[in-house]
Amino acid sequence: MKHVIVILDGAAGWPLSELGGRTTLAAANTPHLDALAYAGCIGLAQTVPEGSEPSSSAACTAILGYDPVASFVGRGAIEAASMGITLAPDEVALRMNLVNIAGGTMASYACGHITTPESRAIVAELGEALGDETFRFYPGVAYRHILVIKGHTDLMNAGFTPPHDISDKPIHGQTPRGAGAEILIDLMARARELLASSPANAARAAAGGLPATDIWPFWPGVAPAGLRPFSETYGVSAAITSGVDLLNGLAVLLDIERLDIPGVSDGADNDYAAQAEGGLAALDDHDLVVIHVESPDEEGHAGDMEGKIAAIEAIDREVISRVRDYSGEVRILCMPDHPTPIALKTHVGEAVPFVLAGPGVEPSRATGFNEAAAGATGIRVDPGFGVMRMLLG
Repeated sequence: MKHVIVILDGAAGWPLSELGGRTTLAAANTPHLDALAYAGCIGLAQTVPEGSEPSSSAACTAILGYDPVASFVGRGAIEAASMGITLAPDEVALRMNLVNIAGGTMASYACGHITTPESRAIVAELGEALGDETFRFYPGVAYRHILVIKGHTDLMNAGFTPPHDISDKPIHGQTPRGAGAEILIDLMARARELLASSPANAARAAAGGLPATDIWPFWPGVAPAGLRPFSETYGVSAAITSGVDLLNGLAVLLDIERLDIPGVSDGADNDYAAQAEGGLAALDDHDLVVIHVESPDEEGHAGDMEGKIAAIEAIDREVISRVRDYSGEVRILCMPDHPTPIALKTHVGEAVPFVLAGPGVEPSRATGFNEAAAGATGIRVDPGFGVMRMLLG
């Protein structure tokens, strides 16, 4: 039997008055998810352990069947692994966003969703001017990049605030703080000065784009050790398709094959059909495929209710429909990793709905796939990494 996991990143959320008290997941037209909820088992899964940051790092680690606490790897190190960066024992990798700060407020955690070519040019300038034996800059995708710092592992004990947690809010008191933070504060000040005169940044602004005023480092991680490969842990071979470095980095660390499918991205321009077809094709020589779609989370961070509904509907129409049509015997698990409520524009650690359907699964006969329907069944998986055992039976 084959297995498919579809992660609708950030698709869960809170009720909205604009939607008559429904969530975006409940308001979206999702006939294929609803059919799975009727034919399969739905419930809630606690993917983010109590006390953990409600990030995709913890939540997706749980969905992949690993304890996010016992198997903790700092997100910076996970994304560094995706980019092929090898960390020395005395090095810390941090996610580094290009952001726009105006009047002391986080105007855009994503620099107006800067394009990859534009951001790579800016990060190249930063590396040339500020890179040395201590700091190394690695360009990533869109606004997401990696900063590696040598000789300052005390940064693992510093305090950080993800920039998407303070969208449209003051940055005062939110910059790096505590152990070793002074070196980052100094680097951020030097980067701010450089960005103010950056030719690549000026070209973006001249074209009508929001310029990068600052770098924002957060989510530190060191070289991981002791992670058991997925195939050894669960006895099945697996592959992942995703448009973000987090899932691709987890694939590297867990020895899961990464699928390179043209058109897969982190936003609304994602080729959902190609991602689904490429993922399902990998079942020819894998036992399990993970199809991770980032777009609902991006729309949640933007506070775009209609955009988030459209992203959920696109996943249902182009991805879930194709998974349901798969010709072989297959078990299907569909779920968000965490909620990203429109009102907050960031993540919360609440339990998320899941649906498990396929051979041997007792049907719940639920009328739809959403938070309320999942909660009404009384089925709760806590800790959330238990969903993998449920899927594999």
